[in-house]
Amino acid sequence: MAKGDNLEARLVDFAVMVIHLTDKMPSSRAGNHVAGQLLRSGTSPAAHYAEARGAESNNDFIHKLKVALKELNESRVWLKVTIKSKMMPNEDLSGIYQECDELCRIVNASIKTSKQRKNQRK
Repeated sequence: MAKGDNLEARLVDFAVMVIHLTDKMPSSRAGNHVAGQLLRSGTSPAAHYAEARGAESNNDFIHKLKVALKELNESRVWLKVTIKSKMMPNEDLSGIYQECDELCRIVNASIKTSKQRKNQRK
């Protein structure tokens, strides 16, 4: 298993969880809006991370990780909106929210580590 495969797999699994969740959201104005926003932000981090792994430079790697983190942070907000609005009253969303939060922390730590390594090389 190559370095980073585990994180990429978790990001792909998170995207799949988001797809399943948004497919179950109510077909109302609010439901469609939140589902669309969450679907976009929740499925893109896996692709951004895959792009980061093929980065042309350390700066490019950091930039692409930052984009993935921004999308994860946005997903976390849309998940909070879904939970607080009780849009899906019969769903337990704590698992997907927790996974999103953990992924945010992991990607943020990767950004910090990459920046530190970059500064040590100078």
